[in-house]
Amino acid sequence: MNLARKTMNAPALAAVYERAWRPALFYLASGRTTASDRRDAVTALRLGGAQKVLDIACGPGNFTRYLSEALSGEGYAIGVDYSEPMLARAVADNAGPRVGYLRGDARRLPFADGTFDAVCCFGALYLIPDPLVAAREMIRVLAPGGRIAITTSHRAANPIGEMSRVVGGLSGLRVFGARTFPALFAEEGLVEIDQRVHRLLQYVSATKPAH
Repeated sequence: MNLARKTMNAPALAAVYERAWRPALFYLASGRTTASDRRDAVTALRLGGAQKVLDIACGPGNFTRYLSEALSGEGYAIGVDYSEPMLARAVADNAGPRVGYLRGDARRLPFADGTFDAVCCFGALYLIPDPLVAAREMIRVLAPGGRIAITTSHRAANPIGEMSRVVGGLSGLRVFGARTFPALFAEEGLVEIDQRVHRLLQYVSATKPAH
């Protein structure tokens, strides 16, 4: 397990992740606040009503519970993570009537094809081994007409981008090019592909055709 993944599995990080670690790092990387990211996530996923939502690599559930609050009726959100300390923190800090948590591997999701109306992964694909396998799993469990949204690293086509790739590689963080996920989504038949870049992060969303 590389340094980045060891860090994410540390109980000490789980305790401070939502309140300090993530907001600070993501603001430095993107210039965006957690509140802005959460609001945009609800918009990108087009949440509302009795939808079933899957949040991959949910960490301590700071996004999962927020997403669940946009739902109603029989709607619910499930957060999946591999880290036991993160999931323990999610259950302690971010439980709710429309949210649940499950330990699992993003590369082998324990759900049938087309189970969820919305699937997301915010700030974790660069840590997951075989991230493109994980992305394809997300698409597999997405229902026709459903929305997928990710936030991940972005490597600019310049010397700074190359430097970010090298530095990220030393710690175990993958730094993806601009075309990696839009191309994958198109290859898998998704439509309405939208990509927005904010500094070192890229936000990509798409729709699985209804037919």
